[in-house]
Amino acid sequence: MPLYEHVYLARQDLSPQQIEELTTQFKGVIEQNGGKIAKEEYWGVKSLSYRIKKNRKAHMTLFNIDAPPAAINEIERQERLNEDVLRYLTIRVEAHEEGPSAMMRKADRDREERGERGDRDRGDRPRRRDDEGGDAAVEE
Repeated sequence: MPLYEHVYLARQDLSPQQIEELTTQFKGVIEQNGGKIAKEEYWGVKSLSYRIKKNRKAHMTLFNIDAPPAAINEIERQERLNEDVLRYLTIRVEAHEEGPSAMMRKADRDREERGERGDRDRGDRPRRRDDEGGDAAVEE
């Protein structure tokens, strides 16, 4: 069977429980049509580049799918009918990516960078002080 990567964006005002129900519903559609979900990732609420149906943010979820084309057609049809789904995108791939997706790796990298900033030594940088005149001068 062909392999697909499928991402859908849901409205920002949905609760995590509602997102989980949507995800379960879409997984059920794939499985009823003879496919299987190889991996599912919830990316969280992300800011959009532009407004979509008056939403500035959206819940994002990724599926790695191994299913016949009929199953993909059905899940896309269901998403078109669902008012909570803002956008979706399905791409056929040769092989699924192993490990976490690029979005999940980015989140891990961001967490590491924030942790390292607090540990950085600032002793080698010249200090600034205010003179009586209000101008900032550099001490050496």
